[in-house]
Amino acid sequence: MKNIVLGHKAERDEFLKAQYVQREGLRKARQSMGNNLIKVIVGPRRAGKSVFAMQMLEGEDFAYLNFDDERLIGISDYDDLLKAIRQVYGETKCILFDEIQNLNKWELFLNRLHRKGFNLIITGSNSRLLSGELATHLTGRYIQLQIFPFSFIEFLRTRNFVLDDTIAMKERQGMILNLLNEYLNKGGYPEVLVKNIEHTSYIKTLFESILFKDIVKRYNVRYAKKLYDLGLYLITNHSNEFSYTRLKKVLEFRSVHTVENYAKYLNEAFLTFSIGRFSHKVKEQLRSARKVYAYDTGVITAVKFKTTPDTGRLIENLVAVELLRRGKEFYCYKTKDSKEVDFAVKEGLTISQLIQVCYDIDHYMTKKREMNALLKAAGEIRCQHHMVITWDYEAKEDFNNRTINYMPLWKWLINETVSI
Repeated sequence: MKNIVLGHKAERDEFLKAQYVQREGLRKARQSMGNNLIKVIVGPRRAGKSVFAMQMLEGEDFAYLNFDDERLIGISDYDDLLKAIRQVYGETKCILFDEIQNLNKWELFLNRLHRKGFNLIITGSNSRLLSGELATHLTGRYIQLQIFPFSFIEFLRTRNFVLDDTIAMKERQGMILNLLNEYLNKGGYPEVLVKNIEHTSYIKTLFESILFKDIVKRYNVRYAKKLYDLGLYLITNHSNEFSYTRLKKVLEFRSVHTVENYAKYLNEAFLTFSIGRFSHKVKEQLRSARKVYAYDTGVITAVKFKTTPDTGRLIENLVAVELLRRGKEFYCYKTKDSKEVDFAVKEGLTISQLIQVCYDIDHYMTKKREMNALLKAAGEIRCQHHMVITWDYEAKEDFNNRTINYMPLWKWLINETVSI
């Protein structure tokens, strides 16, 4: 056991020597080190949770153990583990446990360490960490920090593109649009962007690893092929509505219950997420179809079955991920006469903003359709703030006595970012 811990210490030291892209939210994360709550860093596999934790712990004396190590599978005597940590690191009270969900009954072990006064930071690639074990055994004793693949701001840092006053120049805007197109297609997985790995093969391998390592084995999934089919179908049909009943029929599942479970596994593994349709009536929200999105657009371009490019839907998915990253509560919306609005952002008890996403607003009929849906929805739910996110069109226009704000995607993505 001591040799395993020594090996992980060597990994930690290599991590600390390297230079990494600064992640958003670090200031808030570092401030949390001053309390005795367990810090839980969750997010997709390979999204950079370990590096974020290392950046967060910069200057701290901490132990490190990575449970994504087959030698630690099935460990039963946690005191031996603690003994080895003490042998290697001495009296440090700060420990980073990586991919903690791979340790059997880890929550009980953490509870014991927490009671003994250890300052614990853990990472995990499964949201069940929060919805299940943590909520049951560590209620009120942890805080969550969610990590996504790189945001557009973080992507720009990988390309050494500095956001300054020169962004007002047309030439600079042309450069940022070029980079936005790269980001839209490659996504934000750090290794793809920093190491310039060929993204399609990397993402396909990662996708299959998550399905068969993180889901099939962990949940003892009986029909692995059906799980794969469902994941591929949902990612291919991103930014579209779905219902479990329809999925059952299309993919020939035996029961709706199985479809629901498999979809939940995909959500918990941070491959897909879905949003409901807004209604003032809870029953209508529960009955309505949901819209599905992938956590990263690079996964979509690498994995989905493609016949034609669909940049508009890809942009919509990117906006959905960014809203999620910003911690917004948001829904889709359909008017009484079935006009669709992409996003309704809720703050408190009311919808504070309606957002329509449209790649090409130049065509008159397209523009009219999007505006009619937006304004119809605004009237029904009494929302005063309306926005259309476009590829490269910026304006404020009056339409039926309401002001519509058109904003380029790149400008929206660099607004309201979380400070380092």
